Amino acid sequence: MAIIGGGPSGLLLARLLDMAQIDNIILERQSRAHVIGRIRAGVLEDGTQTMLRRAESGARMDREGLVHEGFVMTHGTDRTRIDLSALTGRTVMVYGQTEITKDLYAARESMGGVIMHGAENVALHDLTGRNPHVTFCHDGEAKRLDCEFIAGCDGFHGPSRQAIPKAARREFERVYPFGWLGILSQTPPAGDELIYVAHEEGFALCSMRNKALSRYYIQCDADEDIADWPDDRFWEVLRRRLPPDIARGLQTGPSTEKSIAPLRSYVCETMRYGRLFLAGDAAHIVPPTGAKGLNLAASDIHYLSEALIGWYRRDEAAGLEGYAARALARVWKTERFSWWMTSLMHAFPDRSPFEKRMQQAELAYLGESSAAMAVLAENYVGLPY
Repeated sequence: MAIIGGGPSGLLLARLLDMAQIDNIILERQSRAHVIGRIRAGVLEDGTQTMLRRAESGARMDREGLVHEGFVMTHGTDRTRIDLSALTGRTVMVYGQTEITKDLYAARESMGGVIMHGAENVALHDLTGRNPHVTFCHDGEAKRLDCEFIAGCDGFHGPSRQAIPKAARREFERVYPFGWLGILSQTPPAGDELIYVAHEEGFALCSMRNKALSRYYIQCDADEDIADWPDDRFWEVLRRRLPPDIARGLQTGPSTEKSIAPLRSYVCETMRYGRLFLAGDAAHIVPPTGAKGLNLAASDIHYLSEALIGWYRRDEAAGLEGYAARALARVWKTERFSWWMTSLMHAFPDRSPFEKRMQQAELAYLGESSAAMAVLAENYVGLPY
C-alpha cells in the first residue's frame, strides 16, 4: 500500500493498516517538523475520538484533552448555549491536530513504519491497471514504488487528485467572499467552552487548545495582508465583536502564530479511480465554521481502512467497490452542515436587507427551539459512520 501524504489522515490509515499487518509506505513532501508545526483543527467529534482509541493512539488525548459538553452562540445581546450532552448524550473533545500528529508519529515509529519525508515530484501511474506504481525523487535520487493500491491523503494541492483525468472527475465548489484571521496566544481562554459570535461587522470565534493556550478567529476580507494586522488591531476588533461581558474578561497577549485562511466548500465526487482512493482534503474541503475538516478525514479513513482490511483478510471486494459511495454519503451531509453554519454566522457583503433579516430570524429561532438546537447538536458531535 502506498500512502501519499503524511498528515493525520495518512498517518491514521497507516496505523490501522500496521495493526492489521498490511505493509504500507508513506510518502510526504514536507519535513516532519513542518508537518507537526501546521496549526489546524482542535475540536474532535465523538467518532474521531473513537477512531484514535481504536488505533491505540488516544491515550494522551484522553489524559490531556478537554471534554466539552456544549458551546455558546451569540448574536447581538442574545446568547444561546447548545447543550451537546443533554441533547445528544455525546460530547466533543478539544485536542489540537498538532498533538494528534505527534501521537500518530509515535505510533508509527513504535511499529517501525516507513515515512519518506522530502519525497518530491510525486507522480502516480497505471491507476486503472493491476500494477499501479508511484515515482518520486528522494534525496536527489529518482525512485519507484510498486504497490497494489494507493491512498491519496495529500490534501487539496497534492498530486493524487490531479492524477485522475479531468474527464473522470466531477467537482463541486463554493468559494466564500471572506477569510478567517486566526491567532494563537499563551493566555487563558475567554470561556470554558467555545464561543461562536455572529456580529453585523463579521464573525468571531473564541476557542482554545488547553487551559493556557487560546485560539481566536475573526472574519476578514479574503485578500487581507497579514502585515496589516498587528496584535493590537486584532484584539481591538475581536473585543468589538464580543458581547461586552466577555470582552471585559478577555485576557490578551502577544500572538505566537497568526495566519489568514480562505474559506471554501469543495467536493470531488470521484473518490475512487481504479486503484487510487482519495481521503480527506484531497477529496473535499469544508469551511472551518463547524470544525469538520479533520473529523471528515477521519470518517474517510474509517471506511477506507475497513475496505482494505476486508480485502486483505477476507478477499472481500465489496468494501473497496463501495468506498466512494459510503464516504460521499457522509461527506455531503457534513458539507451541508458546514455550509449552513457558515451562512448562519458570517456577514456576507452582498446580502440584501431581506436576507439579513432572514439570518437574524434563523438565529432567533435557534435560540427558542429545542428541536432546532437538537439538530445543530447532532451534527456538531458528528453523524454516525
